Amino acid sequence: MKEHGFFGGVYGMAFIGALIYFVQHASGFWSGVLGVIKALFWPAFLMYKLLEYLKM
Repeated sequence: MKEHGFFGGVYGMAFIGALIYFVQHASGFWSGVLGVIKALFWPAFLMYKLLEYLKM
């Protein structure tokens, strides 16, 4: 199994930060569940918006 090193740690810290942010702003149980899903997939949305902004 290949080690992910530095970038795995960065993604892990960013995931924890996003998870805390989204769950704190949840107004109910299902909003919290959606927050967990958003915390998992936020890098994909970030890259999509960045590429859209750069018109690539």
